Amino acid sequence: MSLADKQCVPCKGGVPPLEPARVRELLDQLDRGWSMNAEGHIERRYEFKNFAEALAFVNAVGAIAENEGHHPDLYLAWGRCTVEIWTHKIQGLTESDFYLAAKADRVFVNHD
Repeated sequence: MSLADKQCVPCKGGVPPLEPARVRELLDQLDRGWSMNAEGHIERRYEFKNFAEALAFVNAVGAIAENEGHHPDLYLAWGRCTVEIWTHKIQGLTESDFYLAAKADRVFVNHD
């Protein structure tokens, strides 16, 4: 089962963030472009032909996020969107963050 096929698990807090080795393993399972930023969140910038495509991507990822109960930060601009993900309750990364990232990748691959 791929990461994109897994269901996000709501975090109630009180769990430790993923260890760096596990973060690296999960990053390797995502499509190219994902990285860890200075805050310890994962992020990826997606490029599009125009604003309408970028907006459609934001709306599709937003619908998935709402359905999963796991909400990324989405930064929309003309022809691009940056997705930043982390688990707010623990101020770190959980496996569900990578599930949501893989779901965003799936939307991007299928956007045409």
